[in-house]
Amino acid sequence: MSLDLLFFQEELLPALNRGLVVSLALIIPASLIGFVFGVVLGCTRTYGSRFVKKLGDAFTALVRGVPLAIQLMFIYYALPKLGVFFEPYGAALTSFIICTSAYQSEYIRGALLSIHKGQIQAAKALGFTPLKTILWIIIPQAARRALPGCGNEIIYLIKYSSLAYLVTCMELMGEGKVVASDTFRFMEVFLAVGLYYLCMVSIATVLLHWLEKKASIPGFRPR
Repeated sequence: MSLDLLFFQEELLPALNRGLVVSLALIIPASLIGFVFGVVLGCTRTYGSRFVKKLGDAFTALVRGVPLAIQLMFIYYALPKLGVFFEPYGAALTSFIICTSAYQSEYIRGALLSIHKGQIQAAKALGFTPLKTILWIIIPQAARRALPGCGNEIIYLIKYSSLAYLVTCMELMGEGKVVASDTFRFMEVFLAVGLYYLCMVSIATVLLHWLEKKASIPGFRPR
């Protein structure tokens, strides 16, 4: 068996597979929790009081304006100075949830604003409370409209999960970097890492397209 094949089978692929498990353990919960928080944040920014709207807008502007790498560093390295400690995985997951929820809220807010106000008035006339109107009438429609944008944010999350190694969370990129540094086989390693990310993005794209079709309303599908 050639040395190249041994390198891939015994060193590179096992390391990348370990990193893949950690990457998925970051991406999946961050996507789901971030979407839920994004819906809540989007609703408060759309239907909340003036103070709540300003607070939500300020939070979103702060998160979107500061690079994710700095957010990771702040949570993992700076917060311990204030007595708040995170393990590497917890710091990365927290940072990803905060970041993706801020971006998701923008898609949700835009979708909420696209719902005709007459539906709110009609629901009020039928005896719906404002909370029930938002939960059962507005959000289901807005979620469908926001799905393409939110799906796009999940694709971005898959790719910027590669920054988790900055806080020593050894996901796919981190494991690849270690192997490359130990063996100096940078081309093979990072080509393989890139293929892993390409596969994840491709699978996520197919699943998101399937979800869009399942969530679409018959007669209102885009051509």
